[in-house]
This record gives sequence, structure tokens and C-alpha cells, in this order.
Amino acid sequence: MGSVGVEAPPFKVLGDTRPDDFSLPAFMVSTTRGFLPRADPIRKLPEEFDVFEDILQRMPVKTLSGEPGLLAQYKLGETVDKELPNLTDAVKKYKDNLPLQNALYRDYSFLASAYLLEPCHHKFIKGEPYGLGRDFLPANIAQPIAECAAICGFKPFMEYAGSYALYNYYLADQSKGMEYSNLRLIRAFEHGLDPTSSEAGFVLVHIDMVKNTGPLINGTMKAFDAASEPASDSIERRTRFNEGMGLMLSALQKINRTMETMWDKSRPTEYTSFRTFIFGITSQSMFPNGVVYEGLNDGKPLSFRGESGANDSIVPLMDNFLQVPMPVTPLTEILKDFREYRPTNHRGFLQWAKGCSLELDLKTYALAVHAKPTNVEEENLVNESRSYWIQLLNQVREFRWRHWCFAREYILKRTSHPTATGGSPIVTWLPNQLEAVLKEMVTIYDSVKGENGVDSTCTDIMDAAIRQRDTLRKEVDKYCAERGVTRP
Repeated sequence: MGSVGVEAPPFKVLGDTRPDDFSLPAFMVSTTRGFLPRADPIRKLPEEFDVFEDILQRMPVKTLSGEPGLLAQYKLGETVDKELPNLTDAVKKYKDNLPLQNALYRDYSFLASAYLLEPCHHKFIKGEPYGLGRDFLPANIAQPIAECAAICGFKPFMEYAGSYALYNYYLADQSKGMEYSNLRLIRAFEHGLDPTSSEAGFVLVHIDMVKNTGPLINGTMKAFDAASEPASDSIERRTRFNEGMGLMLSALQKINRTMETMWDKSRPTEYTSFRTFIFGITSQSMFPNGVVYEGLNDGKPLSFRGESGANDSIVPLMDNFLQVPMPVTPLTEILKDFREYRPTNHRGFLQWAKGCSLELDLKTYALAVHAKPTNVEEENLVNESRSYWIQLLNQVREFRWRHWCFAREYILKRTSHPTATGGSPIVTWLPNQLEAVLKEMVTIYDSVKGENGVDSTCTDIMDAAIRQRDTLRKEVDKYCAERGVTRP
């Protein structure tokens, strides 16, 4: 796959994920596993890391045995300082095993976040503001995480794909595969080792969503391949293009249905109890002066954004495929900064997809505004393309609307802390992107509704979207007024 005939160099999208090839990064893009890692994550570390493993198993607020762990007792920091050796040389020993390096990165990022934010957790559970986190990461965490992060292409801090979510599951029964009830967390902060807990639900629903991205990638590549074909057989070309978009639409509908299960799997009233541990350093009151990583950066503080579902690659792929224009605001600059907090291969694919869509002038081809179909069959296919394009935009709108609803119900109604875990402003950041999609839907609809190219499905979609836009503006204005936030 990835043989699109445009000037952008071909991108290697895998069909065979080569799960036994340890020379490849854990994360690549495939038509089978999509944005999930090439193979199920490595759960057990080599014996050199037994002391490290022991601390990780004792770390959660509630351990696998159900007993209170180090974080419950406020003893993680002192335990790390007393018991954990600096295992940087052991990390280097396995430098050629990239999936194992990803497992090490996951585990050190969990320990780093827990170590830095342990004081904030204990203030929070007493009903106090978060206060200050630890601003010094000792060498026995700082140096190994820097080493394995550099090998894997991550920041030396917790990220969504590489550690907290997508590389943090195992299958309870190999024969049952990726069905939700068969998924378990490898690492957790609070009660997440219990698969019925809200922490487990929060992470596992994300995994359950991303398992549907293989068909999304497959459809994207089929659409690109079709659009890049010579226009000599316009019927065949557009038929294949629509088939690709149909696969994409079906995948996004499954992803959105799965996303809706979050309400049941992770209860809104319990989210803030484990959220403390996934905050970052950048733009957070807990770390006003950054964090010094012992032995790194000449002793000067470092700062990284925190884990965020906004670092998933699903919606950014659709933004790039559909050429959704974003407003020129400081909030959009945060969106751009988030691009650096994804696996290297995902970043490359998203950039490549953006270049392909622009180079193929995909939007113009899909909408065919003012085009003159030569026969009824071609006219029907063009109308189908327009409908698919609007329906794909609508799936992005639905995803972003639900994300906003999560932020409202899980966060805004339960805490006054002004920033999300990734460091973005909690009231205005998600609406920035949602408004952009709604605006683009109106623009596209207006451009084709007089072209005989809009079916009743799209008319109903637009009626609902315009009502939602008005609701969103009222909600954002309300929260801005309550919190003294200036809307950009």
C-alpha cells in the first residue's frame, strides 16, 4: 500500500505488520491494525528490571491484589529514592529491540508521572487544590526514560499512544482477541488493574475505538489511489474513490459508536480521581518552573505536555484528508504543538496524507462543483461523492462534539482547574476545532446544494449541525462568563 502516484514520496503502510520483527518500531500504520501497535504490547520486562517491575506492581492506589499500594500510602517517592537503581545501561543493552524499548518507555513514563504528581494526588483527595508537584526527577528515572524515549522517538514524558493508552493493554485470553471484555491494563495509577474500574474503562474504550482504524486506513489509501489514477475512465475512477470513502465512513461510524460507550465504562463522577496523574508539565500550575531531569539538559528545567486523547491520530487524519481549515488563533497553535506527541510513524503518515490530499486537489475532485457529468451514471456517482464527503465531515463533528460533552460532564462540572491534561485551556480549546468543522460543513453544503448533489441524508445532517453550533456557542459563552475566560 501507499503507492499513490503523486509527487509526495510513497508512504509505507503495512499490510503484514510483521509482529515478530523487533527491528521495526512498535507503532507503524497498517491496513489491519490501523494506529494500534504492530503487535500486542510487551507485558513482561527482562529480569534485569525485576526491581523496577516490583515497584510498578506496588505503585497503584489499589494493587492487583486489591491491597493499598505505594500511591495510597504516599510512599512512592521515598521507595523510588531508596530502592530503584539507575538501569540506563540495561536499557541500552536492548537498544535494537524496538518493541521492548516501547515497553520500557511506557513503564518509565508511568513511574515518572506518578513520582512527580504524587504530592498533588494527596492534596486532591483531601479536597484541596493540586498545589505543587515535585520539580526534580531523579537520575534513576530521568536517565532511563530519556534513553528509551530517544530510541523510540517519544518525548521523555507520558504520551497517549506510546505509554498511557495504546501500548498499555494485554489480552486476558489470546483466543478471544480484541473484544472489549478481553482487554486488561498492564499499568495503572488508581484502580485500573480492575477491568471494571473507571480508570480501566477510560483507557480501554480508547483502545476499543482505535482497533477500528485498520479499515479507516484501508479506505483512505483506496481513495487516494483512485483519485491519483488518470481520468481516462472517469466512471471506474470515481466508483473506486467512493468505495474508499464508504470504507472510511463505516469505520468512523463504528469508532463513534464505541466512543459513546465511555459514559458507561468510565463514570463521570470518578474521572478526576485518577486524572491527576496524567497532567503534564507545560502550562500547569503544579509545575510553574518546569522539572529538572537529573543529569540532563545541563540541569535546566524541562517542560512537556501531558497525556491527552487529543493526541490520537483518527481525527487528525480526517482533518488532513478532508482539508478542514483551522482558524488562526493561539488555540490552533496548541493543536500544532500536539502533533509532536505522537509516534514518529503516525506523524509521518498524517503529514503525508495532508500533502496527498492537497496535491491531488481532493476536495475539488470529490465535490465536483460546477462539473458537467456526461451521463446519468456519472452524475449519480458525483452526487454520492458529495454525500460521502459531507457524511465524513459529520463523523468528525460527532467525534468532536462528544469530546466536548465529555469535557463538560467529566471535567467542567467537577473542577475549576483551568487547563486540560495536555495543557490546553479547558473551556475554549475543543470548541476551537469543533467550530472549525461546523463552519466547513456549512461552506461545503452551501457550495453543492444547488448542484443537484445533496440527498436527504445530508440535509438532515446540516439541520442538526446548525442547531448544534448554536448550542455550542451558548455553552461556551456560559462557561467563559462563569470562569472569567476571554473567548478568542
